[in-house]
Amino acid sequence: MDHQTDLELPRGIALAWGVAANPQRGPRRELTIEQIVETAVRIADQGGLSAVSMSSVASALGFTPMSLYRYVSAKDDLLLLMQEEGIGLPPESIREASTPRDALVDYAKGMLEIYTEHPWLLEIPVEGPPQTPHNIAWLDAALGALAPVRLGYGEKLAIVLAIVAQVRWNATILRGYATLAGTTGRPSEDVDATIAARLTELVSREEFPYAADSLLSGAFQAQTDPFVFGLDRLLDGVMAYIEAHPTGSDPTELPASPDPLDAVAAKDERYQEAVKQRREAEKKLRDARKKEHERFRDAREKAGKQRVS
Repeated sequence: MDHQTDLELPRGIALAWGVAANPQRGPRRELTIEQIVETAVRIADQGGLSAVSMSSVASALGFTPMSLYRYVSAKDDLLLLMQEEGIGLPPESIREASTPRDALVDYAKGMLEIYTEHPWLLEIPVEGPPQTPHNIAWLDAALGALAPVRLGYGEKLAIVLAIVAQVRWNATILRGYATLAGTTGRPSEDVDATIAARLTELVSREEFPYAADSLLSGAFQAQTDPFVFGLDRLLDGVMAYIEAHPTGSDPTELPASPDPLDAVAAKDERYQEAVKQRREAEKKLRDARKKEHERFRDAREKAGKQRVS
């Protein structure tokens, strides 16, 4: 049986997958779904998502709004198709990367580029798992990066979601700076310097000792990319987790139902060895973090002394 014929898909999703019935066109055949979506994306790139309406898109195309409704029956469908157009396909560098970590870095950077190019994508709410071809392609690329890793698909999806969260957070920050730069004409560096100087006068060590120290250290004007730092630390944790679970489930198989004999695994030598390796990895991670904190502390003290002198 062909299951596709049994599905009752929302029109937007059906359009994205190319399985929706074409509308009955009138004498003028110039208008297409592709033209509508591409025009809507251009409007959003120029004026944000709030500038997109059936009326504005129709006007840009030289048609009436009612003409659009024969192709896209609701604005929500248009937003879904705009998202599909905006995100495009993932870069091939993800599949060509030599290690899972390198592939995930390329995945994150590729997503950030998309959000930077089309910041209005951040305004479209996330309403469940991906359902359109390009969204699935990005998910497939991320899962492909984790293909050599012996973890269950639930864990792999959680890793991907953590990376997506990191990317969306950074993209949101960058968008805020870009908006401010557009309205004030001032680069983000000047904004940071102005705010840091203002807070240095207002924030006392007696009331906010740690925030005051961070200001004195110059952290608010640091030249290092916080996105790269955050992504690296996130992937450090992911890699440590992977190394601590060397005997995870076979990624080529679907997750099995809980086995009542799993409790016996605690007595298995391989299980004990995996636990040992996990603890060693966690200890190394703690030691690395401790050294990292020490380096930051020394840097703060050095920066503070330089400011005083």
